[in-house]
Amino acid sequence: MSTSLQVLYPIVEGTNFDYDYYLSKHMPMVGEAIGEHIQSTLVTKGVAGGPDTAAGYYAIATIVFTDQSAMDAAMANMGPAIEDIPNFTSTQPQMLIGEVVVG
Repeated sequence: MSTSLQVLYPIVEGTNFDYDYYLSKHMPMVGEAIGEHIQSTLVTKGVAGGPDTAAGYYAIATIVFTDQSAMDAAMANMGPAIEDIPNFTSTQPQMLIGEVVVG
């Protein structure tokens, strides 16, 4: 069963997020570090939390792996990407690891 890693970047007062850096430098860095293990990647930029509601997240990155062992292998190589986080945001990322049930 496919496994997903979602990294959520919450909007918290006093924080920032540099989308240009994230898309042009950070995500390619992730690809270089773990690309051989990735089945697919999706980045969603937060624009709203619903009608007339501000977005709760700057962005959510979803990385899908063929299975848990592929994700485990990828996580062992994520050091440089994790260290890069302060270069594009001051918010504290949240993670969700799950089984892909539709897709």
